[in-house]
Amino acid sequence: MGQGGVMAFSGAAIAAIAALNLWAGLMMVIDKRAARRGRRRIPEARLLRLAALGGGAGALLAGHLARHKTRKQPFGRRLVGCTLLGLALCAVIIGATIVLAAAPQA
Repeated sequence: MGQGGVMAFSGAAIAAIAALNLWAGLMMVIDKRAARRGRRRIPEARLLRLAALGGGAGALLAGHLARHKTRKQPFGRRLVGCTLLGLALCAVIIGATIVLAAAPQA
């Protein structure tokens, strides 16, 4: 992968992670509204999955700002764990991109 390919991949990865964080934050806010109105909720497993895929920062921020699920345990610990898992996943992807960019071209 050439330098241009790395830059294009990096830009796409950043955009995807930003979109995932926005989506996860939106899901937390929607779940908070549903809870207040006594409506059907978003399953915790779905919220945790979004965090593990890289949307943890958005979920944590929205949860804090909306005061949603901040005192509920073990969800809070699981959310932090999934956020760390998502960060590790992003680090692996970035590391692999750097290694591929540094590899000699054939």
